[in-house]
Amino acid sequence: MIVRGRAIVAALTLCASLAQAQAQGVPEPEGLRGPPYRAAVPATLSGATVVDDDAAYKLWQEGEVAFIDVLPRAPKPENLPKNTIWREKPRQSIPGAIWLPNTGYEQIAEETTRYLRRGLEQATAGDPAHPVLIFCLMDCWMSWNVAKRAIEMGYETVYWYPDGTDGWDMEDHPLERLDPLPQD
Repeated sequence: MIVRGRAIVAALTLCASLAQAQAQGVPEPEGLRGPPYRAAVPATLSGATVVDDDAAYKLWQEGEVAFIDVLPRAPKPENLPKNTIWREKPRQSIPGAIWLPNTGYEQIAEETTRYLRRGLEQATAGDPAHPVLIFCLMDCWMSWNVAKRAIEMGYETVYWYPDGTDGWDMEDHPLERLDPLPQD
């Protein structure tokens, strides 16, 4: 019981410090954000519309916006002992979303840029006027970076959902298992 109480106090303290960081205002960087990627994020993204849980859910219900999940995917460790079974952690995400992992790092390879571009084109049927909503987890710069990249790629209506699947789940909205869009 004491351990559980301490965990609750620690969680509340973390929430309070994150709320304080948000209230103090995290400025938008000029370029993309590097590590640490899990940290308080700005309340804005120039060129994008920032949406909260209710707005994201409404957009999802309307079905006119392509939802893009950018949570990174952990690679299989290279030095696993022989006969070790590797099980990837399943991704529970917003139903109907396209998962484009590893596209939100500050610096990405040209191959990853092509993968992101292909995924966005698939989600929008190649129409840069088709709206996209970019998300990851709460306080994750990966989604901010990808939303900024989508704007730079010419997408006209970009929504950024900073609460991501954490906020979605806290609102008790549906989640489903999602597999990443295959690489070529």
